[in-house]
Amino acid sequence: MGLGLRKNDTVVIITGDEKGKKGRVLGVDPGNKRLLVEKLNMIKRHMKPSKKYSQGGIIEKEAPVQISNVMLVCPKCSKPTRIGNSILENGKKIRSCRKCGEVVD
Repeated sequence: MGLGLRKNDTVVIITGDEKGKKGRVLGVDPGNKRLLVEKLNMIKRHMKPSKKYSQGGIIEKEAPVQISNVMLVCPKCSKPTRIGNSILENGKKIRSCRKCGEVVD
């Protein structure tokens, strides 16, 4: 099952506390159908000092968002859209905008 969203895509949150906000995808977890969006769905974690966090303390980081709660923003028409798949003559599979028909990749 292809999810259609990839790292560095621009998405908009369509439901929840962050509704209407746009962000860039930092990572996708297709097994759990979740993704990380830059600067959205921030949570606070109390961290002990370690090699990664030498100071320790309260760290703010992004929490995963359910993939069904986001939509891809088309780079051409700048509207939230579903992703269409089509196959070119040479057999290459591409993603396209369902609203304007432009290629997303």
